Amino acid sequence: MRSLSYILVVFLGATSASAAELTRVASSLEDKDPFGMFMNFTYDRTQDRAKIVREWYQGGTTEDISELRYTMIEQKLGIDLHIGLYHDVELHVGVPIVFGQDRSWGFSGGTTKDNTSIYRNCSNADGSLCTTPGLGTGRLFEIDNGQASYRGGLGDLTVGLAFAPFVQAKDDTKPTWVLRFDYTAPTSALLMPQNPVTGANMTGASNRGGMGDGVHRYKFSTAVSKRLGGVFEPYFGIHYTLPYKSGKQYSNCDDLTAPAMGHPGNCDIVVNGVQYWGRDEQGVQPQHVGGFVFGSELTLFERADRFQRFAFDIRGYGTYHSEGRIYNEMSDLFGKLMYTSDYAEAGGQAGIVAQAAEFILLRAYARYGYVTEHFLTYENIGKDHDGNQVVDVTTHPDELNPSYDFRTDRVGRRFRIQEEAVFQIMVTVNFNF
Repeated sequence: MRSLSYILVVFLGATSASAAELTRVASSLEDKDPFGMFMNFTYDRTQDRAKIVREWYQGGTTEDISELRYTMIEQKLGIDLHIGLYHDVELHVGVPIVFGQDRSWGFSGGTTKDNTSIYRNCSNADGSLCTTPGLGTGRLFEIDNGQASYRGGLGDLTVGLAFAPFVQAKDDTKPTWVLRFDYTAPTSALLMPQNPVTGANMTGASNRGGMGDGVHRYKFSTAVSKRLGGVFEPYFGIHYTLPYKSGKQYSNCDDLTAPAMGHPGNCDIVVNGVQYWGRDEQGVQPQHVGGFVFGSELTLFERADRFQRFAFDIRGYGTYHSEGRIYNEMSDLFGKLMYTSDYAEAGGQAGIVAQAAEFILLRAYARYGYVTEHFLTYENIGKDHDGNQVVDVTTHPDELNPSYDFRTDRVGRRFRIQEEAVFQIMVTVNFNF
């Protein structure tokens, strides 16, 4: 630990001051501060816009054809409490209240109901074809006048611990280093994928659907910061989230009538006492998430004796999401969880930190991120259960993945999301006690 501290000092430099917000920890039982606690209220508005394209094989070649424009707007209030338990040991708990998580789809520029491939399907999800594949009148879903889905409510509860082995304010030869562990429990109302226009579970602006996926999440993170010359305070952090499925989750096998299920009957197949496909296997396959953040606070004004401070905060970040079966940008249109390929997001964030008194602090940020393109229909065709090293589509159809849709998951017909940009505005009011 001592060797690591020296490395961090060399990397971040040396002088004294308080930690950046990324490395802030509530502390109690200090000599002049027997109890430490602070509470944050954060308004967060996120806009996610993208184009959805489709592979289209015809004439001996595969092309990407533009199909849909996708928009998601989410507004929520985050409430979190940080309580100092001991010297630089903190317990924190938080929950978001999501006022609205609204999604909409419409044809992209140049695409109409007369030329979209979405309206030119005559094959079925199970792979059976008509005489002129790709030239039929069958529709994957309706999009004529646009589509929309509406979700909201209380989000998942998070509780965690933070510990700072080194605090620069106590020893200016060392940076501030924080270790964190957060557990997020699946407390939110369960999300039920559905067609946003029809069905008993139809969502609406006054009848919002749930958002929970029934997944426990264990997040491990660490961050360091160091105040340099009383002005600059660079910081760096890394994080990883380990998901674990609970018994409370939606499964594609819960709705055997969904038109996007190629072989729903395989959900219940048992051979020699072994269930080939089951509710758990066809449920959510959560993504592993990892990433980093780096940046610096730039203090332009400070009166420590009066607890007054004004600073700029500029940071960059990168986040990786593994592949998995999740609720993605097309789940509402197909009425099921969709297997999604892996992707990354990179971007930047800029904001201000302003404090005029001891007990209140304001932070405001704007963030822009770019998400790499990835497949939204990416189910595996099946599993080899008889040991012949192939999935027997015709002679052994019980090897077919029930969620596999021949219209959208096979090469030459898959959907992919491109040009995805995320813009976020966050305003936090922090109360110190």
